[in-house]
Amino acid sequence: MKDTSRPQAKDFALDCSVAGYDYELPPELIAQNPAVPRDSSRLLVVDSPTTGIEAAPLHNIFHDLPGLLRSGDLLIMNNTRVIPARLYGYKSTGAKIQVLLLEERQHNCWLALVKPGKSFKVGAKIIFEPRQLGTEDYKDSSPIPSPQLTATVLETDAATGGRLLQFDVPEGKTLVQLLEVFGEVPLPPYITTSEAADEQYQTVYAKQPGAIAAPTAGLHFTPELLQQLRDRQINQAFVTLHVGVGTFRPVEVEDVTTHKMHEEWIEVPAATVEQIRATQAAGGRIIAVGTTAVRALEGAAKSGNLQPYCGKTDLFIYPGYQWRVVDGLITNFHLPRSSLLMLVSALIGRQRLLNIYNEAIAFRYRFYSFGDAMLILPSAVGIGSRQ
Repeated sequence: MKDTSRPQAKDFALDCSVAGYDYELPPELIAQNPAVPRDSSRLLVVDSPTTGIEAAPLHNIFHDLPGLLRSGDLLIMNNTRVIPARLYGYKSTGAKIQVLLLEERQHNCWLALVKPGKSFKVGAKIIFEPRQLGTEDYKDSSPIPSPQLTATVLETDAATGGRLLQFDVPEGKTLVQLLEVFGEVPLPPYITTSEAADEQYQTVYAKQPGAIAAPTAGLHFTPELLQQLRDRQINQAFVTLHVGVGTFRPVEVEDVTTHKMHEEWIEVPAATVEQIRATQAAGGRIIAVGTTAVRALEGAAKSGNLQPYCGKTDLFIYPGYQWRVVDGLITNFHLPRSSLLMLVSALIGRQRLLNIYNEAIAFRYRFYSFGDAMLILPSAVGIGSRQ
């Protein structure tokens, strides 16, 4: 592994530059399908302050996790569930339309990306086709004669380029309920040849519907592995963060400090806050499962102290951030120039992380949503990372 010197002024400048978070990934390392079984994925372990500087990370399998953590540790998991957010339909003219739901703004009124959308004006209507037609049939099929679901464009959204759609839903129903008939689970754009079933893009503990993408660090857990962790007194608690489209979008400003983070809905319940406080009081460590769990926890502690919270957060974590809750992290490998890469860099340092990524590439780890995982232990996190 390449040695690096201690941080200097030039390193700090790169920490604040989006170009400092670039790296080259061979396309064949972008995982198209999940590991089977889930916990057979590889696990790169960062266990020392010198890992990524003078020492190489450790190579393990995800099912080794119980032996890598300590009794009394607390895993914080995101129990969001991916909704079938991709819909297919047509305009009154017969033109085909594809819609990706982003978030519900009001009852049955959703912000969505519409494709093609340039000529899709306020007042336009979309008639949706049931999912059982399938995306392949959809390309050649004629409009169904008796549509069961329609939506009207209320306004455009400058921030996303999307449209606000008001859905005409039968009384007593919600759009989320109808999505099981009309929608399909959307995979990220870099997954192009997957054979994965919908449930393989859900964590085994997914419960709260609302995400348009999975909290992918949690995809590696099986019910058996969760039980093994409990048997070792490695406890588990849950938060909710509904992952939005901003997760996949690169940071587009050159100066990282001027980036405005997309908002995401989070809930950190009182029971989880109590578990965290009890764990900390007993000397245990808080290990976040995924960057979404990090954002939920640190977002709920934005005022300085962790409190139960339900609402939106626009917290942006990058190097220099003062950590309040999280001690360690389980995470997948992230896109270049992404806010997620910056978040992980805030925990162990940007250059260290890039060195570790180079190691993962050299050893042919699988990247992104269906890829392998990395465990950053508290022993690897620099002193003074938390206030």
